[in-house]
Amino acid sequence: MKARKGRRFKSSFKQKRKGIEVIGKWKTVEIDPNLFAEEEFRDIVCLEELTEYKLVSSSKVGKVKENKRKAESASEEEGNEEVEEPVVPPKKKKKKKDLGSQTDEDNTPNAAEVDVLVDKEEKCSDIIKEANCEDHGHVIENTSSRKDAPKKKKTTAKNKASQAQEALPPITSSKKVKNWTTEVLSASADQKADVSAWKDLFVPEPVLQALSCLGFSAPTPIQALALPSAIRDNMDVLGAAETGSGKTLAFAIPMIHSVLQWQKSNSSTTRNDSVSKESHQHHDETKWENEDEAEKVTHQQVEDSGDEDDASFTTGCVKVLENVEFDSSDKTQTVGSHKKRPLLGLVLTPTRELAVQVKHHIDAVAKFTGIKTAILVGGMAAQKQERVLNRKPEIVIATPGRLWELVKEKHPHLSNLRQLRCLVIDEADRMVEKGHFLELSQLLEVLNDSQYNPHRQTFVFSATLTLVHQTPTRVLQKKNAKKMDKKTKLELLMEKIGIKGKPKVIDLTRKEATVETLTETRIHCNTNEKDYYLYYFLLQYPGRTMVFANSIDCVKRLSSLLTILNCDPLPLHANMHQKQRLKNLERFAERESCVLLTTDVAARGLDIPNVQHVIHYQVPRTSELYVHRSGRTARAANEGLSLLLIGPDDLINFRKIYKTLGKTEELPFFPVDTKCMTSIKERMNLARQIEKAEFFNSRAKQHNSWLQQAAEALEMDLDDDMLMGKKANEQEESQKQKMLKGMKKQLKHMLSQPLFKVLMKTKYPTQSGKLLLPQTSVGISALGTVSKKQAKKKKSIK
Repeated sequence: MKARKGRRFKSSFKQKRKGIEVIGKWKTVEIDPNLFAEEEFRDIVCLEELTEYKLVSSSKVGKVKENKRKAESASEEEGNEEVEEPVVPPKKKKKKKDLGSQTDEDNTPNAAEVDVLVDKEEKCSDIIKEANCEDHGHVIENTSSRKDAPKKKKTTAKNKASQAQEALPPITSSKKVKNWTTEVLSASADQKADVSAWKDLFVPEPVLQALSCLGFSAPTPIQALALPSAIRDNMDVLGAAETGSGKTLAFAIPMIHSVLQWQKSNSSTTRNDSVSKESHQHHDETKWENEDEAEKVTHQQVEDSGDEDDASFTTGCVKVLENVEFDSSDKTQTVGSHKKRPLLGLVLTPTRELAVQVKHHIDAVAKFTGIKTAILVGGMAAQKQERVLNRKPEIVIATPGRLWELVKEKHPHLSNLRQLRCLVIDEADRMVEKGHFLELSQLLEVLNDSQYNPHRQTFVFSATLTLVHQTPTRVLQKKNAKKMDKKTKLELLMEKIGIKGKPKVIDLTRKEATVETLTETRIHCNTNEKDYYLYYFLLQYPGRTMVFANSIDCVKRLSSLLTILNCDPLPLHANMHQKQRLKNLERFAERESCVLLTTDVAARGLDIPNVQHVIHYQVPRTSELYVHRSGRTARAANEGLSLLLIGPDDLINFRKIYKTLGKTEELPFFPVDTKCMTSIKERMNLARQIEKAEFFNSRAKQHNSWLQQAAEALEMDLDDDMLMGKKANEQEESQKQKMLKGMKKQLKHMLSQPLFKVLMKTKYPTQSGKLLLPQTSVGISALGTVSKKQAKKKKSIK
């Protein structure tokens, strides 16, 4: 029954599709010039009409194209050399007629593989063409036949020249996959650095080679202390070091060493295998690598194009080719090879972006080892991640939610966690917080109970691992109350994670918990004035700035406000699609002067290069968050500025942070030029009015359209009272639109005016005969203005 239904559908679908055969010419239509004055028609260039044409069925158009192509390919083949295989073209023709009989007839395996490849490629291209036909409506015969002919030539040429795997290399040779980490990792890739300082730390040789290529000539303090005890002594490590101190490599290098050691110890058993098996396994691995690269590139192309429909077609083509090419022959062999490759390293991170970054860092260091890594995070296709797991990567980087989901589904690669050699919990204090990451506690329970491995190493890292809050007196007055200090906090952490034995504890954090190169400042203002000071700062001090807020609604409001004011902000929050989140991070890392409006999703671990300023639009709720937010700037011995906008509601949180971090000196106030604040207020107030009007309009439209659709589905009549904003008269609506347009014009005029005017006072001539121009604050960095103010203050005190 199903088969019949399918046939019926196909035949009716073909009848619907029509092509156009052009007989005459397109003629221009005269338009009244007054039409162009209307705003609705401002984009019109000209109008053309076609009166002489024929409607032709699509099957005929296809036949004409096929005949043309066949003639062209035949003439091409006559001119070509006789070295190429003559078998492919006739098989192509047979393929179109009957698929099943053709595959039975073939005896030679190579020919069969190439043949199936050709046919699958054709199918993919047909699907894409059909989609395009539907999009554009009518297909003009002569133009499309001219365009399609050269495309077909290219595919036939590719199929003749390339067999089996060689369909992929042209894709892999295209541009590199972009990421915000690439700038950091490829900073000094041209010159190889001297890595003699690393040799005393027992770093494996292939890793030294990678470090040399990356330009990491000397280890950071946390790396120098953690590596010997982790690699030589095989100890568990609890590491606390300030933000931007290189904690990722402190756990990545011991993990790679552990995997290499396991491979060495198991190499003696694999040597007994036959030569044929080894070669087959190598072929299998190269195949997976090729598919990996192809998938990366196609994923990147998807992001760049932004057209998801076309992207799904292209990725579909790659998938079909891979499966057809290898599935039949490799099933028996892969089972045997996969049993020998268990999961050896597991890294758990609190956020998806941090997981992506950690993967990139591990891949860069394990470049010459042949170790495979995989990422398991939410917001991305679970099926694709399962497919990646089927390749049996030695190291997996994951967020707890998605990992636990796949463990519950009993994925074969995650079923035997007894062989796990290394477990890393990055940003551990956040991960084991009460009420967060329920999946992590379930996962740790499994790892410490049924899947316990006594030889497993555990690494726990964070910048605020040893940060202790002062316990309130009401809590201390209770009977069983314990005063929390560093030791008890670490003991609790070890108990939760399941560290048995004595670990190596490394604490390199300062009393203040923030970095020395960070300049901390504040501005006290009312809640409604925060927008003014934020806009002032962004205009006065352009650069790479991260603005943190406590809620998603606040980020959304600021995003629309700053977009109206032409600041081009990039939002980042948990309600966004994962691809868009990663795309915005990449854009932020690319642009020299840019604003990233974000929630605490981006507060921990992200290593975005050259972030100059961090603005806390709302004061964070905990001192840990303040340390991590501020740690996005002033990384790896660079300078940075942190600015707190403190409203009346934020004072309690500010005092808590001040007390916990043990600040002895008061935070300096950020200097603000009050002369230009009036014009900033005018601009911001106008932008607020526009944003408010647009927000209510869009909300009312969404609400009303939903109600109308529901009413239509239920075949009911809607009362005007149920609609949001009620049905306004046409006059009222047009008046509102006019007002909105007027406000936008006014704002556009305001934005075109210079804000920071250079006022020249030339009352008296000078001795040298030159006019002394006053120094303008434009061009001076935010750090420069703060240090100037502090220098003046010191002078006045003296």
